[in-house]
Amino acid sequence: MNIKLTVEYDGTNYCGWQAQPNGTAIQSVLEEAVSTFLRTPTRVIGSGRTDAGVHAIGQVVNFYGDCKFELHRLIRGLNALTPRDITIKEAEIVADGFDARRDGRSRVYKYYTHNRSTPSPFYLNRAWHVHEPLGLEEMQEAIGYLTGEHDFSAFRAAGCEAAHPTRRVYHNSLERRDDLLIYTIEATAYLRHMVRNIVGTMIEVGRGSRSAESIKQLLEARDRTKAGVTAPPQGLFLVKVNY
Repeated sequence: MNIKLTVEYDGTNYCGWQAQPNGTAIQSVLEEAVSTFLRTPTRVIGSGRTDAGVHAIGQVVNFYGDCKFELHRLIRGLNALTPRDITIKEAEIVADGFDARRDGRSRVYKYYTHNRSTPSPFYLNRAWHVHEPLGLEEMQEAIGYLTGEHDFSAFRAAGCEAAHPTRRVYHNSLERRDDLLIYTIEATAYLRHMVRNIVGTMIEVGRGSRSAESIKQLLEARDRTKAGVTAPPQGLFLVKVNY
């Protein structure tokens, strides 16, 4: 059977989603748990890679296995086999051809910026602390240029393995809730560090060190060196994958 899981995790203690030799990856932890539960080596396919320190509320994975247990027992068993910073929220049996990565139509991310003069221990691993006041309206104007299909080379990190830099942004918005600025973006897919590079540039607009219209100019220039800093990973959350 092809089984789909919805997973949430705190990425603070992990080297990212993808299994690798130089650290503990979320994929490796899940594969070990699933393999132990099913009593056979099992590969887990994720909807996409998240970097070290990045969190997920709605990561989607799938795997193939001869599951003879009811799904609620599978969820309970896997949660008993994973650490407390990884939780399986849902499980369902899906069509044999379903692939968590390939079949995703769009992915939604949120980035949280804690914007006040002093930091908070409660947002230490959940948001980027920016102490100076930020211009919300200017930032909202800036991200308006990102909607639609563009070449996002200006927001593409070195080492990105994507075949091409063109991506379609269906929606992106910025709102303030008390001391939190919440940036939401939905796109077909993302380049390496694309959201964090957008946020870093957006914050520079908010500080007044670049204009809102400079975002449009960056898209046209396709030059990463002209864009802003890369925002830290702890503010980024994978919220939802749409199929």
